[in-house]
Parts: sequence; structure tokens; C-alpha cells
Amino acid sequence: MRAIQISAPGGPEALQLCERPVPEPRPGEVLIQVVASGVNRPDVLQRKGLYPVPPGVSDLPGLEVAGTVAGGASADLAAAGLGLGDEVCALVAGGGYAEFCVAPAGQCLPVPRGLSLVEAASLPETFFTVWQNVFFIARLAPGETLLVQGGSSGIGVTAIQLAKAMGSTVIVTAGSDDKCAACLALGADHAINYRTQDFATEVKRITDGRGVDVVLDMVAGDYLAREIACLAEDGRLALIATQGGNAAQMDAGMVLRKRLTLTGSTLRPRSVAYKSALAQDLRSEVWPLIAAGRIKPVIYQVFPAAQAAQAHALMESSAHIGKLVLGWRD
Repeated sequence: MRAIQISAPGGPEALQLCERPVPEPRPGEVLIQVVASGVNRPDVLQRKGLYPVPPGVSDLPGLEVAGTVAGGASADLAAAGLGLGDEVCALVAGGGYAEFCVAPAGQCLPVPRGLSLVEAASLPETFFTVWQNVFFIARLAPGETLLVQGGSSGIGVTAIQLAKAMGSTVIVTAGSDDKCAACLALGADHAINYRTQDFATEVKRITDGRGVDVVLDMVAGDYLAREIACLAEDGRLALIATQGGNAAQMDAGMVLRKRLTLTGSTLRPRSVAYKSALAQDLRSEVWPLIAAGRIKPVIYQVFPAAQAAQAHALMESSAHIGKLVLGWRD
């Protein structure tokens, strides 16, 4: 099969088209003939040598795929309600940049009605991540307010739509007026250009001084202190990345006085059982919203798989809005 490997840690040019053996599904896994692979920032970190591959996982990058079921033990397929030829999308721990990929059966989801396989490939990584952090861990409730840092990212456009569909108010930050406008078009109630406005000041103004209930943060660094300042009492901060740096200072007294909760998480190394439970939540709570058209994939560009390097270069430029996808059909 064709695949995209990391020749050595480095820039986008480190992604090279290669030939690899088709992987063999282990017990509990299914083999997927991949039509499209999602591109995500953890893939960039892995390419740079900054995101170690979990033990026993393919060294090929790629955390989400969509395609057709091509193999697996009959009992495993039956237990997951799958059959050969079924169209699925799946969250994987690696190996997604390839024409065939193995995935735990419990982490496979049917392609939502009305979506293409390319659109479905843009779903798993961001939807699993947002569902886990915003709803499962931070417990965002209807009527509460969510602040999303980086609203135009793949995570951001997912968080906007999910939170709005669940009955919450959404404030986002983005790096340009055009990106702010795109977030508002997706349903965000307020958008703050962080290059020209201080988001903490704006959040206080928008909420009449109350603050927000939940912050979804991919930045960390010097953002943490301002996020704590603009959280409401009993607020929750869900940290999922540190694009702004690992070091941070904050007012610990304010954390105490406001009774705040700060959480951090990574999804890739979690157990199959944990991720399978998230998949079941998504299937019952979110997939019907997608099928009904209330939540839609936001894909900025689809690249031929052989142009994975160009896709990574665009990802690192942050010029895109939404998701980037690799296609394996010539």
C-alpha cells in the first residue's frame, strides 16, 4: 500500500510517500481501506519529533480516517455492528496516512447520513477531543457560556457548533477579522480578534463582568492568567495544547476565591475502552445532529495524499479555517 512516512524529524519535507505492507488487524481491530485521512496539529508535532508514538502503534502519522471496512475477525465485526464494505470513520492512535489502516472496532463510527467519506474523515479527532474536554470533563451545560481560543481551527469550528447545538453561548478568539467573521457565520455569538483586542477585557464586557463558565484552551503560556481572570465563579478551564508555551504564571488566590477547576488531557494514549465509550456518546448524542444538518464539517482544503507536505505547511501557517484532509483516490 502507499503511505506517508516521516523520513526524519523535521519540516514538512520530512513527509515522504512510501510503500508499506498492509497492516494485519489484531483481535478487536478492523482493517479500513482508507479513502481520506484528516490532518491535525498532533501530526505536525509528531513530524517534528515532539509527540512520541505510543507503544505498539504504527510510526506512520495520522489520527483519523474514513473509508470502508476491509477486514477483521467476524466476531469483532459483529460485536461492533460492522460488516465488510461498511463506510466508517475512525479515531486511531497512528497509521492514518496510508491506504489501509487498522482501528479498534469500538473507535469506528458509521459515516453520518448525507456526508461523503472525505467529509467524514474530518470528524473523529476534533469531535472526540471536544466532546471529551468540553462536555465530559468540563461539563458545559445548556445556558452556560464557553470561550474557545482559536475558533477558526479544526477544534474551534467543532466546539462552536457542538456548544451551540447543545444550547450554550459561545465566545471565540481568532487572529483576523475574516476568521472572526467565519466563526460568527458558524454560530458563535461573539468573536474577538486577539491581535487587536484583549480577550479578557472583551469577555468581561460581553458578560457584564460575570465571566465565562468554561474555557477551551489550546494556547497556555501567558493566556492562562488572563483566562483565570475572565472565568466566572465555579468556572472550568480545559487545557488541550500548549501552542503558546509550557511555562505560565497565574493568580492562585483567584483560583481559590472563584472555586475554579483547571484540567489537562491528552487523548492519544488513553485506553481503547475509554475512547470507545466516547465513541458511543458521539454516536448517540452528536451523530444525529450531524445527520440532521445542525452540525456540518468545515473543510478548508483537500490535498492528494502525495501532497501531505503542502498540507502540513498550510497547517503551520494557520491561514486555514477548519480542517485539512488528505485524499487517497487519484
